[in-house]
Parts: sequence; C-alpha cells; structure tokens
Amino acid sequence: MNTTAPPLLQVRDLHKRYGPLDVLKGISFDLHKGETLSLIGPSGSGKSTCLRCLNFLERPDGGSVTLDHQRIGQRQGGNGQWRFMTDSELAPQRAGIAMVFQLFYLWPHLTVRDNVALAPMKAMGLSRAEAYERADAMLAKVHLHHKAGEYPERLSGGQQQRVAIARALAQQPQLILFDEPTSALDPELVGEVLNVIHELADEGRSMILVTHEIRFARETADRVIFMEGGHIVEQGSAGDVIDRPQAVRTRQFLGQMLTAA
Repeated sequence: MNTTAPPLLQVRDLHKRYGPLDVLKGISFDLHKGETLSLIGPSGSGKSTCLRCLNFLERPDGGSVTLDHQRIGQRQGGNGQWRFMTDSELAPQRAGIAMVFQLFYLWPHLTVRDNVALAPMKAMGLSRAEAYERADAMLAKVHLHHKAGEYPERLSGGQQQRVAIARALAQQPQLILFDEPTSALDPELVGEVLNVIHELADEGRSMILVTHEIRFARETADRVIFMEGGHIVEQGSAGDVIDRPQAVRTRQFLGQMLTAA
C-alpha cells in the first residue's frame, strides 16, 4: 500500500437525510489502493448508509465521492453545474465498486457457478466459457470450488456468503464494500467468512468493511473509523483507534463491545 500516492477513494463532506432525520452529517475520509478500512460504531450511527452512498445505492444529499479521479454518480454539465447520473450512466461506475450485503441475494434457481458467472456474462460481455473459468477461479479463492454445481439451498449460510464474495470478486472491482457480512450468520459460521475477508486483505484488495467484529477489525484493517450520530468521532490506524482510543465515546463503545465479546 502506497500512502504517498493519491487516494483511490476520496469522500468529501457527505450528507444524507431521510425527511427530518440527518443520517450523515458531513463525512470525509480517504482510502488508498490496497488499504482495508473498517467502519465501527453503534447501530444507527450511519455506517451502512455511508457505505451505500459510495456507489449511489443511496443518493447523497450533499458532498462528493471520487474513485480513481472519477466523480461517482455525478456529471458536470456545460454550465459547470453538477447533475446526478441516470442509472444507465451509473452502471459502468458501479461495476468498479462491488458490494457484499448482510444477506446473500443468490438466485435460488441457478447453481453456485452460474450465480458467480452471471454478471461477467451479462454486464461484462464474457462468453459462457470465459465467465465459467472466472467463476471457478473466484470460487477457488473462497474455498468453494467443490460446490460449483450445487444450488444455494444446499449450502450453509457461511457458504452462501462466500459465494456472494466470489460473485463480487468476479466483477474485478477496484473497491469492495462489505456491509456487516457476518451479521446474518450463526456464530459458528462467522469465522469461515472472516477468514476469507482476511485473506483478501492480505492480497492487498481495496476494501471498506462495516462490522461489529471489533477484534477482527483490529487484526485485519489498516485503518478504523468510529462513527456515531452521523459523524466521524475518531479515525486512525487500527491499533491507535482500538487499542489507544482518544475520544471518550470511542473508549466507552469499545469497552462495551469487547466486554460483550
């Protein structure tokens, strides 16, 4: 990871509201290529909303998101004013930002291989043979190549989430977003998903992870952001924020989380 190079992702003064409720109140941060960033904080702090605003699954009410020098979700007109892109204009940008959700959203009528190969065929124009080759490679990366011919209903929750990760990898994205990827899993299945994410971090993938798994964030993330009430309370290296938090609220939250764990 080269922190002297320009950031891969720049988020500036991001705002999001739902009616009278301000969910994000001016969020700004950078992510460098090859870096893993973890967003932590209490439920309702704006973590998942922030993640969804990065690829415009939620349209921000203010601020900007720039990935690899390209403004996401907005285009500048001849008058110099920025306008929001249409979904068709956004599609190529979204292809560069893969997202893994809490739930798996696999097609039940497709095999594991077909679930992973679908986007490369439909969105990227690969032939079936090329898409299957990529799908098999990505399934091997998440240790599920032997399940390629199975249907999702025959997989455990942890295996289904690993298929969802393989599907995200098949996009060959510049950035992967994980929105609490283990929150819907039984406790005994959490480890297999976290191990795969840790391996991706070791590969130097650019990733942002929303998680309540504090010890995992400490071991895996390069940097950690603690959010509350739509604000960034504290950010820094994983060791500094989790082991040596400066803000009182960060210390209180981590004390509660680590005691509960």
